[in-house]
Amino acid sequence: MRHDRPMDFEPYRGELVVFCYRMLGSFHEAEDLVQETLLRAWKARDRYDPARASVRTWLYRIATNACLTALEGRGRRPLPCGLGMPSDDPGAPLVPAPDVPWLEPFPDARFDIEVRADLRLAWVAAVQVLPARQRAVLVLREVLAFTAAEVAEQLGTTVAAVNSALQRARAALAGVGDMGAVTEPDDPEVRSIIERYMQAFEAADVPALVQLLAEDAVLEMPPVPLWYRGSRDYGRFLERVFAMRGPGWGMRALTSNGQPALAAYAPQPGGKRLLHTLQVFTVTGGRITHNVVFADPRVFDGFGLPREIPAHHVRRERRARFLPIMCAGSDESGR
Repeated sequence: MRHDRPMDFEPYRGELVVFCYRMLGSFHEAEDLVQETLLRAWKARDRYDPARASVRTWLYRIATNACLTALEGRGRRPLPCGLGMPSDDPGAPLVPAPDVPWLEPFPDARFDIEVRADLRLAWVAAVQVLPARQRAVLVLREVLAFTAAEVAEQLGTTVAAVNSALQRARAALAGVGDMGAVTEPDDPEVRSIIERYMQAFEAADVPALVQLLAEDAVLEMPPVPLWYRGSRDYGRFLERVFAMRGPGWGMRALTSNGQPALAAYAPQPGGKRLLHTLQVFTVTGGRITHNVVFADPRVFDGFGLPREIPAHHVRRERRARFLPIMCAGSDESGR
């Protein structure tokens, strides 16, 4: 059926990027697939039938099919803790594994995110384990609240098949943990904890950092497949970092995946600080329970942070926390 009224797809771009990110675990791939989705929709606009589906539902069908095609023959996007046992050697070589398609962080500030819990790194990493069609059913039904009939239409299957896939997906994710126990980044207690972490990190004060950690806190550093569990080993690794880099780090606060995050700038000769890592925190029960430290410069492009900051900006920016900042680039993958 020909649709004669002008069709504007741009209002749906942001939510489609979030959907594709949940499906793929890669922000950059999600942006590319949404661009492809909107292009397909534009080319097919004369065949859109408003009697069968809303524009939004129609776009999600196109986006879902694009994601399923992109996922054919692919492995999941993991975090290091999903690949092996933790290390107890703080001096272990920091060798990146560029052949692993690592899970990427999501730049919250670029989009209006209503459902934060289903963007948590732990949740997105867990979803990556599901078969692609189960993943699609879970996100479309549980997160986006499409009906079983709508999802069946989007996937070209039956309502019974959708309900069965949803049941299997729920069972597979039963051990992910209570996302409701994770505190929001704008919670006053969380802001206080992250502020204290920033101050201690800038001063290279390992004992102060360890005091903020849960006893079984996890530290991992994609693209390095190495990870640590426990505040003791977390602290020992930080001692190594500061022995190599010294004090005088610069930190800027933002959010990623609905979680508090910090951009860390390593001190350089002459006083400048170069963008070094993006650290995404999980805070539960008044303690930091998880820190995913992204060190691959390619993941920084979506956040729009400056590549370097002068020394005098570090303290001046102390009052401006959790701003909608965007980032680009890093100096190196070493720590």
